[in-house]
Amino acid sequence: MTPETTAHDPTSATTFPQLIRAAAAAYGDAPAVVLKNDGLPDESLTFIELERRSAELARGLIARGVGKGARIGFICGNGPAFAVQLAAIARIGAVAIPISTMIRANELVRVLRQSDVSGLIVQRTLLGNDYVERICDALPDLREAAGPDLRLLQTPFLRWIASSGENLPASFQDISQLTERADTVSEALLTEIEAEVHPADQMVEIYTSGSMALPKGVRHNHGPVMFRTHWIRPRLKVERGMQVTAALPMFWVGGLVMYLLPNWEVGATTICTERTMSNSRVAMGSVLAAEDLELMKQAPINWALGMTETIGPYSWGDEVRVPGYPLCAPLDHVADRYEVRVWDEDAQQEAGEGGIGEIQVRGYALTPGLHKIERGAPYFEPDGFYRTGDMGLVAGGRILFVGRNGDMIKTAGSNVSPAEVEMELQLLDGVHSAYVVGLPDTQRGQLLVAAVVPRDGAELDFADLEAKLRQRLSSYKVPRAYVAITRDEVPMLHSNKVSRRQVERMMAERLGRE
Repeated sequence: MTPETTAHDPTSATTFPQLIRAAAAAYGDAPAVVLKNDGLPDESLTFIELERRSAELARGLIARGVGKGARIGFICGNGPAFAVQLAAIARIGAVAIPISTMIRANELVRVLRQSDVSGLIVQRTLLGNDYVERICDALPDLREAAGPDLRLLQTPFLRWIASSGENLPASFQDISQLTERADTVSEALLTEIEAEVHPADQMVEIYTSGSMALPKGVRHNHGPVMFRTHWIRPRLKVERGMQVTAALPMFWVGGLVMYLLPNWEVGATTICTERTMSNSRVAMGSVLAAEDLELMKQAPINWALGMTETIGPYSWGDEVRVPGYPLCAPLDHVADRYEVRVWDEDAQQEAGEGGIGEIQVRGYALTPGLHKIERGAPYFEPDGFYRTGDMGLVAGGRILFVGRNGDMIKTAGSNVSPAEVEMELQLLDGVHSAYVVGLPDTQRGQLLVAAVVPRDGAELDFADLEAKLRQRLSSYKVPRAYVAITRDEVPMLHSNKVSRRQVERMMAERLGRE
């Protein structure tokens, strides 16, 4: 065993097993993760219980044949179970692959096949959803399988699935079977395995999607994840003993590196609920409403852009918003060990003052690559910069975010950022949210149209809304057609982002422009 494997300070850990053991030693019986259950007793684990419980599952996985580099998926809501499963997988050098609890059956098949998971741990129910049933809907052969040793054509690498509860199909094993052989693996062997987990080893793979793209697996190694945890935590102003509610799902990078991991390293308690911000009222990837912006003003830092590929935010601003640029704070500052540029693709050089181009980023904590996708076009430039798909305007010493590359709408020869129009719409009385897209048009190139969700009890007068918009925006930025839709009709991807492509299809159909 090498000396560096017995990290004594959680804030200096360079691998996940170091973090787990150091936090248990430093914070002991303090509560680490608590799940608040409506009308039921809370579920809670202390830091030392989290270490012991994850060690037991880790030894059980080792006994099951899970080794370094093995790819293990898990579907689990925020809470102690999520922390235990993540820790158990990562501390033995396997690759932890958290899967969205919002994923639907057809998307689940794609993720399970694309990710090459060999084992899958599944929370039985969450918010009324039975995930065993959902997986069986995705993989119907599971209903007919005679036993738990899987050989499925749709997911050729998947060998076992574990869950809990009564009436499990024969193709599932009870989760207790993963730990019943833990005693056959000694603590000494677990320690030696952890000693061979290095900062350069892959720790996690997070599946994400943009509004116009299929899900992709984003790889991250132990060292960069720990580095980013150490960098983000003091900026969140999280201290030992604090209770911090995880407002975002931990199966995405936001919940993982903005809540769970910083709390874990400093001895704060992560408070969880089954329902998080992202699977209730806020649609990520859309313009935030005025009340949400007020909440953001209370944050300790004005985060600007970040993404799964950069393990969270890589930039922040000196103010919450700049007038006319509503989607995020300006990029006034860049996080340690990152470089950012605005790239003019036509000129094949960095954009100058007043120029618009794609925001590109590179650095130590940038993903080393996407699973099953060669490093290169369309995501990586030859010099290592990652193509974010975000468009920025160079304005003095800052970069202003103007929209997504695929979302920019060119109408009557002018570029329109949907975000700007959506923000102005949402400031009008009676409007809850709005989604602006472009439809093909023979005269204007693209016709600017808006799907508008009214506030509860409000009736929208689109002629009045348009008149008010003309007082606020240049004429070419004012939508030429409007459709009222309900909140339930807003098409969402499993990543809880609005599907712009589906909004376009819906608007084309309702406006008779298929």
